[in-house]
Amino acid sequence: MEDASLAVGAQNEADRLRARAVWLYHVEGCTQNEIARQLGVNRVMVVRLLADARRRNEVRVSISAPLAELVELERAVERKHGIARVIVAPFSDPEGDPVKVIAAAAGSFISSEMRPGMTVGVGWGRTLYNTLPFIVGQTLENFRVVSLLGGIAAARRFNPAEFAWQFAELFQGEGFLIPAPAVVDSPETKHALLERCGLAAIFEMADKLDIALISVGGISTLTTSYRTGYLSEADRRSLVDAGAVGDVLYNFIGEDGALVDHEVNARAIAVSLDRLRRTPERVLISGGRDKLVALSASIRTLEPTTLITDEQSALWLAGRSA
Repeated sequence: MEDASLAVGAQNEADRLRARAVWLYHVEGCTQNEIARQLGVNRVMVVRLLADARRRNEVRVSISAPLAELVELERAVERKHGIARVIVAPFSDPEGDPVKVIAAAAGSFISSEMRPGMTVGVGWGRTLYNTLPFIVGQTLENFRVVSLLGGIAAARRFNPAEFAWQFAELFQGEGFLIPAPAVVDSPETKHALLERCGLAAIFEMADKLDIALISVGGISTLTTSYRTGYLSEADRRSLVDAGAVGDVLYNFIGEDGALVDHEVNARAIAVSLDRLRRTPERVLISGGRDKLVALSASIRTLEPTTLITDEQSALWLAGRSA
């Protein structure tokens, strides 16, 4: 451990600039002029940094040259929140949307973690959906993917069923979907679906997961398109009034991470937090200004073994920014 720390600490300024330039250009999609402004260098220097990175074979789905300050930030979040492994994606814009950079980092992680014989539980949302282009697929024997939330009734890009199906296809595995809406009209309907329509058997598969890939939903607005149609504005306001700060698989939680006392939680067709916590590897993939409180609450309740987030969110989690 000491040798690794010394190696990271010895990283020079040229390496740091080159890694940031590559990330901004290939992942965040910034122009060379925008990169020059952010890094405080001229455009010619940016061109040289990008060319040098290509010569060094550092342009991949993930950036091979680590950023020393991010490694230190990862350790800080790990220590503060008791998480075994934190992966922080570089992201320098406090006002920006970090979904793509989180997805890129998560895609690289997922590609390296998948193995034959695994049963993988997956959530949903914009962040998880955006990991798909960054995942290196392969054929894995006896590979199963279980969707942990209903939603197949709606044909949307961020539908849980769509993500689970595409994820299973990447590894030529079997996909197990929940043929029900994410939220039904009553607890009685939920009970009937679970007991009479075979959904309970799919949820029982969640007891045998090797790894779960989960994102967090904020509740400050309903602007994210994948949520529209599942919850009304009246539901959202009522959940906020009940103390909800966000959700993990439509398990709506308060700032302390506990389920809020609200009837929506009794109508959601989703795997429970208790079941999720029994999964050996729990990977939480999320970040962004509108999700910070929800992210902190989900860490408390889910106790993830791995957290993948962006630089600005990690700074907040480490207590270094407002």
